[in-house]
Amino acid sequence: MSFDISRDKGGVMNRRELRKLDTRIKIIKKTAQELKGLSAGIPAVDRNTARILASVKMLEINISDVKDLI
Repeated sequence: MSFDISRDKGGVMNRRELRKLDTRIKIIKKTAQELKGLSAGIPAVDRNTARILASVKMLEINISDVKDLI
């Protein structure tokens, strides 16, 4: 999967690009949640999916929560 994120001349992402990022963030979140559900209590998987979900939360704060404001 490749990501072609171009910016306008001012270096700022446009709404379409932010929506693309938001979609990918939602996919990552859903996948991590599914992985955690499949972990069968394996501590390493539980810990690592918790870390992934924490990182996804930061992405949501940075991208998903502000995409509608732009």
